[in-house]
Parts: sequence; structure tokens; C-alpha cells
Amino acid sequence: MFSQTGLVLEGGGMRGVYTAGILEYFLEQDLFFPYVIGVSAGACNAASYLSKQKGRNKTVTVDYASDPRYISWRNYFKNRQFFGMDFIFDEIPNQHVPYHYDVFYNSPSEFVVGTTDCLTGMPVYFKKQDYGQELLTVLRASSSLPFIAPEIRYQDKILLDGGISDPIPIKKAQQDGYKKNIVILTRNKGYLKKPSKFHFLVDRKYPNYKGLQQSLRMRYCLYNDTIDYLEKEETAGNVLIIRPSEPLKVGRMERNPQRLGELYNQGYSDAKESMTKIISYIER
Repeated sequence: MFSQTGLVLEGGGMRGVYTAGILEYFLEQDLFFPYVIGVSAGACNAASYLSKQKGRNKTVTVDYASDPRYISWRNYFKNRQFFGMDFIFDEIPNQHVPYHYDVFYNSPSEFVVGTTDCLTGMPVYFKKQDYGQELLTVLRASSSLPFIAPEIRYQDKILLDGGISDPIPIKKAQQDGYKKNIVILTRNKGYLKKPSKFHFLVDRKYPNYKGLQQSLRMRYCLYNDTIDYLEKEETAGNVLIIRPSEPLKVGRMERNPQRLGELYNQGYSDAKESMTKIISYIER
């Protein structure tokens, strides 16, 4: 099935295994969308979904989570990267769990990846025509968290995590013409962000990136406003939200394969239970 509905994916680091479980069920049901947009972990999971590689997201995010090359303090002390970015965005897709580039590029789905411009603090979105064969570069940029990953220089821009400037890119999907969207969140209902207390560290780490400083300061407002907007859009029938049904036990940096596996299974189960609602929403 190929619906005329957009798919919008939140990030969230290792909480993204919830999204991976949902997308696995979509794959099994042969459910695809003409337009997919995501940031950070959401975008990474979407890539394996669009290459139609069943089980790949689980292998990469759950099975590799305990590998120190994937996520560890060793990485941080060695390269100032908590996540092993070269390992995740080069070794794994090109050697260990080969990515099916041909299937991805032959997919009729548009795939938009959100990033943040460090100088302006504004979102920068890349469509297929923008990144061409550089998919892994924009995914890496979208997943590069401040403090624990270096900035990515790409197409005359300096980029970091897409979740900073547009954590749930619903409005971009609507601007691109998709008035109906399924939105996958990685937080429980009722979650709202609180202001950060560490702005002095941001200013010290990124003294030349005034736009990034401002975006990080206002990130909690943007996130909370987006959640409010989404819930109003859902009431109006323009959005269908899928979010974790059980209290989250997984954090952004989770390494425990059992906890990650449970959250992945929860995503799969929530998708299965929501399928009737999803199909009726798509066909409405």
C-alpha cells in the first residue's frame, strides 16, 4: 500500500528504537508513504525502512548498542564523541550491515532530513535532490548532538542535530503539501521539556555560533509549542499521533540491549494495535 499521507518522525537518540519497531511493522504490512521527514534517530530509522531492509534497524540499534565502538565513554575520551560516528555512519552501513542504497534511491518516496545551521540556528532540510549520493552525510549531520559530536561541514554550511531547531518537523511536511500526516513521537503523552540550566556551557563551547546558542536556549519552548500544535491538529483530524503507550525506561544514551529490545517490541506492538486506526485515517 502506498498512501497519500506524510510520515513525520521525531528523534530522541536511543529512544528511537521505538520508531524502529513501528517501522518494522509498517515494512511487514508493505505500508509506505510518498513523503517521509525525520530528524536525528528518526531519520536514521527511516533510511532502513525506505531501503526495505527488514530487521536492519533492530540489528543496528539494539544488537550493536552494547558494542563500545557504537556508544561508550571510551569513544568520548578518545574522540570527544559519545557515539562512534565513523563506526555508525561508515563502518556499519558499508561493512557490517550493508545498506541497500539501490533500493533506497529507487524508492518513489521523498525523504527529507532535518538539520540545524550552527550560524543561524535555523533548520536546514535536505531532500533527495539536495543530498544525492550523500545520504549518510546528512544523516550524520542530523544526528550530531552538541557537545558529544563534532559539527558537520556540508554544502557551505556548518550543521548539527536536526532536533535542536525543528524537533518534530510537522509544519515542514505541511508546507511541502502534505495536509494529512502520521507523526511518530518518542516520548509519552504529557511530556514537556524544561528550560536548560547549562547555557553558560553552550556559550563557552560555541562562542561563534550565536544562532545555535539562541536555538538551544529556546529549544524547550519550541518543543512544547510543537506538541501543543500537534495535539490541536490531531483533534482537527489533520494528524494521527503514535507515541509510546508504556512509561519510558530508555534514555537518549541507553546501552542496555534488554531495555532497548523491550522498547522496540513496544513500538512494534503499538503499530500493530494502531493499524486499523492508521488504515482508516489514510483512507478517510
